[in-house]
Amino acid sequence: MVDLWSRAAKLAHPFIEGEGEGERARKLREVYLRVAENWVAEVDGHVVALLGLLENEIGGLFVDPRAQGRGVGRELVQHAAALLGAELRLEVFEANARARGFYERMGFKERERRLDEESGHQLIVMVRPPRPGLSPAAR
Repeated sequence: MVDLWSRAAKLAHPFIEGEGEGERARKLREVYLRVAENWVAEVDGHVVALLGLLENEIGGLFVDPRAQGRGVGRELVQHAAALLGAELRLEVFEANARARGFYERMGFKERERRLDEESGHQLIVMVRPPRPGLSPAAR
């Protein structure tokens, strides 16, 4: 999963020096993968996507560059929404236009912006309300 994250993160965040390696990879391995509820998507027995869920926050969604555009990220977000039956929250870098567009298509709306102290880049906080008319178990 760390290799998948590294390849996807480097593609998504070329504006962050050292993305996908070093200290950031160590934090993923030793902190984020341990505290998050992690879901993966597999194709032919190979992990092609990873979603880390921290309560109602998507802490990260990373899709193998070779599998992007095939709906696996969408399925993982829908799975997280169905599990929670509540508002989903996430943060996305302003400079990551592709991910912002994806999340907007998934029903997320910008709530606020903040500066990421670690990277110095602007983050957009986005939320997606629960889908009306469905019970929490069916969402």
